Amino acid sequence: MSLSDLIRVQVVKVPLASHSKNDLIEELLSVLVDAGDVTERETALNALLERESLGSTGLDSGIAVPHAKTNAVAGLTVAIGISPDGVDFAAADGQLSRIFFMMLAPPDQSGPHIEALAEIARLVRAPAFLKALSRAESAQEVVDLLNE
Repeated sequence: MSLSDLIRVQVVKVPLASHSKNDLIEELLSVLVDAGDVTERETALNALLERESLGSTGLDSGIAVPHAKTNAVAGLTVAIGISPDGVDFAAADGQLSRIFFMMLAPPDQSGPHIEALAEIARLVRAPAFLKALSRAESAQEVVDLLNE
């Protein structure tokens, strides 16, 4: 299953309104809850915050991938958010994060989770793709970019 198979307009938020790490995690989680992909919001939130406490999921190049394993989802679920102003996600390069991929997976399903992380890693190595994604002005534009 590819990342584009999991991404639909309902799980993309452009622009994100949050200005702090925890608020952003809650905002993207709300996207997944509203889309019907998360059954227990508090369980999922606790798993995300616990994972983040182990070490930031902020990567280089303005990317962050908050993720966790939780029983609050039936299968791998992903949300994408774009923050034009950026949010301090304690990224390794010290830059603000602008593109967010939130992933939740059941504890017993490591394969799809790892595959999705690998696909995100491949995508973010393409500077032109990152630039286009960071400039996206709608959820549909993000979905279209991922399907190209």
